[in-house]
Amino acid sequence: MENGAARATSRSPSNSTSTRQEQRFIAEFLSSAPPEEIDRFLSELSPNAILAMPWLFEIWAVGDHQLPPEGDWHTWVVMGGRGAGKTRAGAEWIRTQVEGARPGDPGRCRRVALVAETLDQAREVMVFGESGILACSPPDRRPEWQATRKRLVWPNGAEARIFSASDPESLRGPQFDCAWSDELAKWKKGREAWDMLQFALRLGSQPRQVVTTTPRVNRLLKDILGATGTVVTSAPTWVNRRNLSDAFIEKVTAEYAGTALGRQEIEGEFIEELPGALWVPGQFDDCRAEAPQTLDRVVVAVDPPVSSGEASDACGIVVAGVVLQGPPQSWVAYVLEDATVEGGKPRAWAEAAASAARRWNADRVVAEVNQGGDLVESLLRQVDPLLSFRAVRASRGKVARAEPVAALYEQGRVRHAGVFRKLEDQMCALTREGYQGRGSPDRADALVWALTELMIEPARGWSAPTIRHL
Repeated sequence: MENGAARATSRSPSNSTSTRQEQRFIAEFLSSAPPEEIDRFLSELSPNAILAMPWLFEIWAVGDHQLPPEGDWHTWVVMGGRGAGKTRAGAEWIRTQVEGARPGDPGRCRRVALVAETLDQAREVMVFGESGILACSPPDRRPEWQATRKRLVWPNGAEARIFSASDPESLRGPQFDCAWSDELAKWKKGREAWDMLQFALRLGSQPRQVVTTTPRVNRLLKDILGATGTVVTSAPTWVNRRNLSDAFIEKVTAEYAGTALGRQEIEGEFIEELPGALWVPGQFDDCRAEAPQTLDRVVVAVDPPVSSGEASDACGIVVAGVVLQGPPQSWVAYVLEDATVEGGKPRAWAEAAASAARRWNADRVVAEVNQGGDLVESLLRQVDPLLSFRAVRASRGKVARAEPVAALYEQGRVRHAGVFRKLEDQMCALTREGYQGRGSPDRADALVWALTELMIEPARGWSAPTIRHL
């Protein structure tokens, strides 16, 4: 059993291109050959080889996007739609780096960094997930999880530690010879965490790393894709159809096909920006800042849904504040919270809006009343009779209302005191030709109302103070 199984399960990175081609040929044969030919093929294999076959990922990979490219590279980025097999690709690549020919033999790497947005995600997805490292490892090579030390330890002594990208400083000090970064495009402190990881990749003759992510556009991912030494593989969701629910494929295709969100989340496309977009993804990374403790005004803006119930549009609720110092050109607004409520009954969003107003000690709640009329104010009064309320009516289209607010961003006069992905995605889908996203831009509408109340309207009535000469 020793030599046959050891050679069959070896994940050494020295496997040649011809070996990979042979394994891919076997995979195609097993998926298409008549049953009698498959039986004949398997009967010619040794028992050890048959036992090893489930662990040879090159045979079972759903596409070449899951296999590391040949050649000299430093960073391999695996981009794909939801369920395209990115996590499995990352876990299997780590195996190729740490496993030797036999369970106790050293592999290419011995010190591995596993980085996700949070420690929980690193543990539950990268380590214990259905496509994580433990699930992908054969019994004689399966590492041991040491919870107190947050690490995996292989039989050959190699170890992998988990890290949270939300705590970049935790990467200061350790050193590694390979790394796996998962869902990098959604890391809230992506730049800081990535920089610390690059300084830590300093062991061995050629430290390498894999990045597995849905291609949500941000400045960091764009820089990584354009860097020397980066190679990229990508695939849409449906390429992994055999491992996914048919109902899931049909549902997401019907709802999102042809939309920008669908191109990103299903097709796995890296979309830098839509033609004529009022906002582009990269600009939000440049406008994040903590809000000052003292704000001159705070408002809660509400964009109520037209209908109610679980299938209704969301109720956009955005909290924003402003510092009013000097002339309007020097005013700075801060987006404080996206408190949007998904579906539900009208009272639910009214309570959420009132709660946000209390939480931020807001000066006023502003709400669009084109659809609901007096009912909107009535709902809010039922929840909080003393609420300071102002009704606003849309006399122009969404794009016309949004353009002056987009200009404030271009002038650097708006900051985001956090990462508001769903809100920012909607903003990027607002173009001069209309909204290109799915459903209604409820969050973006609420943001426009909030900043109009705080910045646009006051500026129209502002006049410089009169200087009296004695």
